[in-house]
Amino acid sequence: MPQKVYVLNQAIIEQMKQSYTDKLQPAPQGAVFRAKTANAVITAYKSGKVMFQGSTPEMEAKNWINESTKESVKPTKPKKKTTTAFSPPDSLFTSSHIGSDEAGTGDYFGPITVAAVFVKKDQMELLKELGVRDSKNLSDTSIRKIAKDILHLDLPYSLMVLRNEKYNSLQKRGWSQGKMKAMLHHHAINNLRQNIESQQVDGILIDQFCDPEIYKKHIGSEQQTLADKTYFMTKAESYSIAVAAGSIIARASFLKEMDKLSEKTGFTLPKGASAKVDQTVARFIKAKGKDMLNKCAKTHFANTKKAQKYI
Repeated sequence: MPQKVYVLNQAIIEQMKQSYTDKLQPAPQGAVFRAKTANAVITAYKSGKVMFQGSTPEMEAKNWINESTKESVKPTKPKKKTTTAFSPPDSLFTSSHIGSDEAGTGDYFGPITVAAVFVKKDQMELLKELGVRDSKNLSDTSIRKIAKDILHLDLPYSLMVLRNEKYNSLQKRGWSQGKMKAMLHHHAINNLRQNIESQQVDGILIDQFCDPEIYKKHIGSEQQTLADKTYFMTKAESYSIAVAAGSIIARASFLKEMDKLSEKTGFTLPKGASAKVDQTVARFIKAKGKDMLNKCAKTHFANTKKAQKYI
């Protein structure tokens, strides 16, 4: 995700907080405030550091970085990029490539969804115009809308959905969530590669959730091998429009599955794995029983045990 970080004096930070009154969000520990605008998420810390993160952080930052604040501003130095054999070349982001990302992995209720998308070089600008970017910066409503727009395009993709019964079965057989995700990515990518075998693919980029060697070990345990020109990168959706598209399709699918589960069970199932989820689990078990819970939740999560105090 593009970001800008500056050090500002407390007077300016207080002015910023007042200016963003109607855009304030819950602030993390150690922060004075957090606000979200169309350009960026702004987080100001007690240390004086102010971070602008989002699609165009520089557009938001320039509202506060001017001649009157110039002396108090110290842009932080970017971290050196660590490269490995699995790091994508910069040219990949502007080339025709496959991007793969997942959703639902940290949510107690609902499945894991993985989407792999093939984006041609000449489709990238159109996707940007549709609003395709890091799904973490988009509301659920926006994700649903953009996903529909994406699916109306001639954009090859493959979607995998690992529903809860199967997830829980694999977990009891000794599969880690990491292995499940690796196999889902692997199958989504392979399915997509078969569908576009006649087209030139300059590379495959997976949003990195584990060390690439561990990923290879996971798929190797199921007699599968890594395709040539497969790369891994953390926060890849901030750099690759293909991964961003995959992230949006995966998230939209997860939301759709959650809607189905809520309708089927008569419960509004919350996302995430918070204390609110614990309370919902307790009510759910009382009303529907543990067998139904197995069809709706990742039951090995700590929420199952924590819910017992509410029963």
